[in-house]
Parts: sequence; C-alpha cells; structure tokens
Amino acid sequence: MITTFKEENSDYVMFFEGRLDTAAAPQVEREVQVLTECDGHDIVLDCSALEYISSSGLRIFLAILKNAKPKGSHVFIRGLNDDLKQVFAMTGFTNLFEFK
Repeated sequence: MITTFKEENSDYVMFFEGRLDTAAAPQVEREVQVLTECDGHDIVLDCSALEYISSSGLRIFLAILKNAKPKGSHVFIRGLNDDLKQVFAMTGFTNLFEFK
C-alpha cells in the first residue's frame, strides 16, 4: 500500500495505491495523520489507484471525516472504481462522504 500526500490549490490530497486491507491499515493510519491539520483546507481522498478497501480501511476514512468536520473542512472522495463504489454503497458510506 502506497500513500502520497500533496497540496493541490488549497486542498489536502491523499493518494491511495494498492490494497488498503487490515495488514496495511496501521501504516496508513500513521501516514494520514498529516490530514489532521486540515483547518481551512478541504480533504480529497484520491482512490484512482486503490484496488481494494477492507473494513479497516473504511474505518480510517471515517476517522478522517470525523476529524475534519468539526474544523469546517469537507472530505471528498474521487476516483472510485466500480467495485469500490459498490462497497461504499453497501456500507452506507455514500451517504457520509462527498464525491468528485
């Protein structure tokens, strides 16, 4: 699992590449900590290269959202493939996140 952080315009963008499964979750949790300093910045979770997400990965996404909302930041998800869209729909995450 590879994550890459970039600042695009005024947004914080985290790119996910590979499989966000239970084995990768602890490392990814550490790497997304940079997003906790999102005051005044919206967050984009780019899943264009994400192949798979487990419940551990969904929990990380939810934690990012719960941290960002009180700070007035929005969390957007972009680049979901059809399989990931189905996972997000089945878990109700389509109702929680905004999509680009």
